[in-house]
Amino acid sequence: MHIERTARLFELTGKVILVTGGTRGLGLAMARAFALAGADLVISSRKVEACMAVARAIREETGARCIGVPCHVADWEACDALVAATYAEYGRVDVLVNNAGMSPPYEKLSAISRELFDKVIGVNLAGPFRLSALVGERMVAAGGGSIINISSTAATVPTASEVPYGAAKAGLHNLTAALAHTYAPKVRCNCIMPGPFLTDISRAWDMDAMNEMFASQIPLQRAGQAGEIVGAALYLASDASSYTNGAVLKVDGGMSYSPG
Repeated sequence: MHIERTARLFELTGKVILVTGGTRGLGLAMARAFALAGADLVISSRKVEACMAVARAIREETGARCIGVPCHVADWEACDALVAATYAEYGRVDVLVNNAGMSPPYEKLSAISRELFDKVIGVNLAGPFRLSALVGERMVAAGGGSIINISSTAATVPTASEVPYGAAKAGLHNLTAALAHTYAPKVRCNCIMPGPFLTDISRAWDMDAMNEMFASQIPLQRAGQAGEIVGAALYLASDASSYTNGAVLKVDGGMSYSPG
């Protein structure tokens, strides 16, 4: 049947997927979807306990192979160790999802310390660069793969509260395009650009003020639910996106649209 043939395009059975920032929010939603689609997983975040707990939960829920490996992606030695542990366990990586991110609050721009600025750049840009360099070269040698970077609408429509974060995510867009050319034709690199999502991070929001913003600035007039990132992630991870390379896929309810 045509439906079955189409469904097979999104099949991930036998693929190994490494997800950073995979223990909560969008990263967790994507990881669960990958496992349900048949993939074997490496779940990574900074906290050992969270990695182990989420890996165990995914194994129990889906039956997929899944390990947890802690990594602070701003630390390149930790990135090297994460890649080494992944290849020691599975022997390969078919899909790398650079999802780990951070955007700490600050009072004003001049109050941002160099340490904080470097940390934001490290987690949101330098870490994805290092992991993509290590894994991408091995993907090329192995004959193929997919790198998925997770960006933010702050890359194109930054606000005053996310200046370093927006700059880092804009750099991630540039990195996506560069890697799409560097590793072609064997490896594809694409980017998902989410808008605001109702995850654990949103618990700190003033929801009355945010809902007013959603109504005025987002055509769909709401924030996304974590599960609504899954379709884009499955598309870019699977053979369904075999001719998609260097793309920035907006999943933002229309927020970043601007005419002209």
